Amino acid sequence: MSNTKSQKSIRTVSRGGLIAALLVIVALAAGAIVLNQRPAEAADIVVYKSPTCGCCGKWVDHLRANGFSVSVRERGNLQPIKDKLGVPRRMRSCHTAEIGGYTIEGHVPADVISRLLKEKPPIKGLAVPGMPMGSPGMEGPRRDAYDVLAFRKSGATMVYASR
Repeated sequence: MSNTKSQKSIRTVSRGGLIAALLVIVALAAGAIVLNQRPAEAADIVVYKSPTCGCCGKWVDHLRANGFSVSVRERGNLQPIKDKLGVPRRMRSCHTAEIGGYTIEGHVPADVISRLLKEKPPIKGLAVPGMPMGSPGMEGPRRDAYDVLAFRKSGATMVYASR
């Protein structure tokens, strides 16, 4: 009887040990998944720019300094990209980007892009038309006030942020 009792105890410990081991493995796997996830700010962004544009390069540096992983695709003619991505003509600037299903046109600040990715509004994208002084990549002797505009597929616009 004591031999049967000992065998039963061994089986119980083995099952208990197996369950504990499985729980530890699941907990470690869940922790690894959480630790390997990147925040929204570090999402991949693809930037289309001219190979000779210095301010576009500075904007890319601004994105990287703010945690974005940036892929740059240099093009001699950006009009086909802007057309394909639906950037309204009056909103166009020197570079265009894609992130999270949105189009980003011009010198949009990184924190505004992060806000866009968190809020996920039903828009086509964001734009900073022209090249306002003081916007990311356009730093200089003065800082002009400017608006970051949201645009819809229809071409309708609204102010998304003001700087």
